[in-house]
Amino acid sequence: MNRIARFAAAAASALLMVAVPLVARADVQADATRLRDSRTAERFNLESNASIRTGGAQIFVNAPIAVVRQIVTDYAHYQEFMPGFKRSRVVQRSKDYTDVYLQVPILHGAATVWTVARFTPASHQPNGTEVIEGTMQQGNVSDFRATWRLIPVDANHTIVKSEILIVPKLPLPSSVVTPELEYAADKAVTASRNRAESSPPRVASASPTTP
Repeated sequence: MNRIARFAAAAASALLMVAVPLVARADVQADATRLRDSRTAERFNLESNASIRTGGAQIFVNAPIAVVRQIVTDYAHYQEFMPGFKRSRVVQRSKDYTDVYLQVPILHGAATVWTVARFTPASHQPNGTEVIEGTMQQGNVSDFRATWRLIPVDANHTIVKSEILIVPKLPLPSSVVTPELEYAADKAVTASRNRAESSPPRVASASPTTP
């Protein structure tokens, strides 16, 4: 009986390991169908460990994940194709990270955030999702975080998510800041989708400079 019980437990564990990715893929396909049919970005927000909720957006892209990755990591050219970025410049690059100087207007242009954000290379999750995270090294806000999530639908299609957190030093409520972060994430994923689908991405070649 013990051998039978051990065999049954091992079989159940193996089935669970197979079932979890299948459930995850089913969720991806459902999201992909909805986003593909809408052809617009879907906004959302998330809890954070700060006073401000993270603003996000996701969109369906008719391009492979490798193309989308090249677009969203083309940090030096954000200001050229992403609405809302006043300046974007790579200030330091290594195999472990890329430091990027960014200027972004907030509060309908009433203030401008600047930060040097450190972006790490893409990390890979079991379901194939790639995560690229940027965290503030210095800046004129209390906190800045930017995360890209690249989710492969199949060999030629990708869901791209942008999640942005900015915590101003002014005591502003999340109800004021987070909708702007959702709007910024919407513009970021939409611009990335348009660039990925319209023409081959331009690869940054400028030498690192200082802000």
